[in-house]
Amino acid sequence: MTRVLVTILVCVFPLAVLRGADPASPPASDGKLRIVVFGAHPDDAEFKAGGTAVKWAKAGHHVKLVSVTNGDIGHWQMAGGPLAQRRTAEAAACAKKLGVASQVLDIHDGELVPSLEYRRLITRIIREWRADIVISHRPWDYHPDHRYVGVLVQDAAFMVTVPFICPDTPPLTKNPVFLFSSDGFQKPYPFQADIAVSLDDALDQKLDGLHELTSQVYEGGANGSAALVRSIPPANDDVGRRAWLRERWVDRQAKEATRFRASLMQWYGEERGKEVKYAEAFEICEYGRRPTPDEIRKLFPF
Repeated sequence: MTRVLVTILVCVFPLAVLRGADPASPPASDGKLRIVVFGAHPDDAEFKAGGTAVKWAKAGHHVKLVSVTNGDIGHWQMAGGPLAQRRTAEAAACAKKLGVASQVLDIHDGELVPSLEYRRLITRIIREWRADIVISHRPWDYHPDHRYVGVLVQDAAFMVTVPFICPDTPPLTKNPVFLFSSDGFQKPYPFQADIAVSLDDALDQKLDGLHELTSQVYEGGANGSAALVRSIPPANDDVGRRAWLRERWVDRQAKEATRFRASLMQWYGEERGKEVKYAEAFEICEYGRRPTPDEIRKLFPF
């Protein structure tokens, strides 16, 4: 009895301390998909999967973008609590434009580690959302927070179905499909686009959301500078700023479409796949459920 009580307390205490504002879970059974996208900082999930999130949300599915750290050192001019609050508010404003939910965990930027405590936290978030799909960084990346988000999500991939880890949160009865978002790293192997999604009908809304991430998009985040800010249209020039943002992201998403053209043609057919202008792509993590092509079409119904 004592052992069980200790286990429950260990699970509950970190949750209360670490969790950001958590939106209500989706309805128990409404026939819609439930998707959680994990990013290391309050911009990563939005950057990597914001367009696909728009498409799921438009179809009535339930999407939550989770930042595993609060981003409190991710700026060249400010840091600490004020920056964490600012970036949490930016992520919430972005999510509203995308039509999804947002959650920012109160873990210091640059200090994420693949601990048992955080594994339990990630496990609970996935369970509470009753996720069908979970997306994260791959576990190799230039940034330690990105790497460890990938590790933590992989470590949760089996645990979400195990009843006696965090037993106060009901386990999932079916393992989600776990996916990696795209990156350009080559070792130990390059990203593989198992699934590619056309953003031709979602890019404008994605950019409308990214426009809200002011500290990162228009101020350069941790690598910004006063000179960079002066080179970008000012805050009172909304039209100019949006045009500046669009120019950069049209190029970025067009390069994704070109890079993953073979996957686009696989899923959309050769003729339509060749015409896609903008894309996001995902790799299947073998630690979760391994979906068939028919199931992938159900999980990505667009």
